[in-house]
This record gives sequence, structure tokens and C-alpha cells, in this order.
Amino acid sequence: MRLKNWLYRRMGMKVGSHVSVGLEATMDIFFPELITIEDEAIIGYGTTVLAHEYMEREYRTGPVVIGRGAVVGARSLILPGVTVAPGTVVSAMSLVNSDVEGFVGGVPAKPLKPRETKPAP
Repeated sequence: MRLKNWLYRRMGMKVGSHVSVGLEATMDIFFPELITIEDEAIIGYGTTVLAHEYMEREYRTGPVVIGRGAVVGARSLILPGVTVAPGTVVSAMSLVNSDVEGFVGGVPAKPLKPRETKPAP
């Protein structure tokens, strides 16, 4: 992970310590300087982090911040201008199109109800 994080930093991204980025994760190559991954964050396999989007009549960029200790599940997509709050867990295959915190998931990502635990018999 050290080599990968060093390469991300050389691209212009801000990458904290003890960050893990899974295989085939894609970071925005046009605006890497707009991406910040804070300490101890984990980004899952095949996740895409974009700091820009081109649409037919609109073009926008925005900083992306993945907070300290946040976990982004595999194959998720994070769009420009989004902050994933520290300690947030994003479930796999989620579309994060606005700021999130807590335990979130889905398309688009919304807060998920905590799983109920049953007492042991």
C-alpha cells in the first residue's frame, strides 16, 4: 500500500497515513488534487472516486473528502463535491452523490437502518 499511496500523492492527491485502497480502484486522473483521503480510511475493490463530471450542457468539479477511518465498500461510486464523514461506512455498490455520515448505502446512498440483533437463547 505504501507504493500505491506514494503514487497517489505524486499525482497530487492528499493521502493520509495507514490508508488502504483496494485493487482496481479508480481515482480521478483529471483533478487528483481535489481528492483527499484522510488517515486510516479504507476504499474497497473497484471503487471509483470522481472530482469532475461532464454532462451534455454542464461541467462541474468539486473536492472529494473521505474522512478519517471511513470505509467505502467495493464497487461504489463517489461523485464530485462529496464529503464522506469520518467513521462513515458506505455499503458496497453504492452511489454517493451527496455528503454522507453514519452507515449508508444504496443508489443513491441513504442512511441504512441498523441491523437488529436478537438476544441469545
